[in-house]
Amino acid sequence: MRRTFIVVISVFTLAAVTGAQAPATRPDPRAVRLRGDRFRPLTYDEMTPAQRTMIEHVIGGPRGGGTEGPFNVQLRSPEMGDLAQQFGAATRFATTVPRKLYELAIIITARHWTAQFEWTAHRRGAITAGISAATCDAIAQGRRPAALPPDEAAVYNFATELLETKQVSDATFAAAKTVLGERGVVDLIHVMGWYGTVSMLLNVDRYPLPEGTQAELKPLR
Repeated sequence: MRRTFIVVISVFTLAAVTGAQAPATRPDPRAVRLRGDRFRPLTYDEMTPAQRTMIEHVIGGPRGGGTEGPFNVQLRSPEMGDLAQQFGAATRFATTVPRKLYELAIIITARHWTAQFEWTAHRRGAITAGISAATCDAIAQGRRPAALPPDEAAVYNFATELLETKQVSDATFAAAKTVLGERGVVDLIHVMGWYGTVSMLLNVDRYPLPEGTQAELKPLR
């Protein structure tokens, strides 16, 4: 009973966070145009009831109706995909990680997976949030950026160490905790976990880049 109560409260908490920021007028789900490669883009009229529920939640949520990214793939497992997209929205809209550091963690994760679409989208977001172009370029090339500010260095060290060694040292953990707090460290892991999942989904799909753009990431040795 206690566990059921906690789960219900958690669901309503997430709904309150995402619903409060949802657009006032929901886009018409039949107007949604999905993209994909190995996973054929679905139209609303050919979706199952569970798939329609998921896509309605996506376009009615805090993303503002955007459907770029993994959602066409996730529709193949709509019940799990719906939970995952809600989790992804929470990592963005309910996080305590400052926007600049949030975007830094995403591009580090995208580089780790050589996820071209995520890199293209979030390199732009990182620069807008205050990450320097030189830092982005170094990460793209698999190099440690020079002269990182202390908060960026703490997140860079944490994210790269976790992805590359599957662990973090006491010093790395302490530095991240100083910058983000305990909740922020957990939120950071959630961001990396979500965008790692997104990167895998899009890499398997061979998700197409936006028209007029080219892949920026080269394979790393």
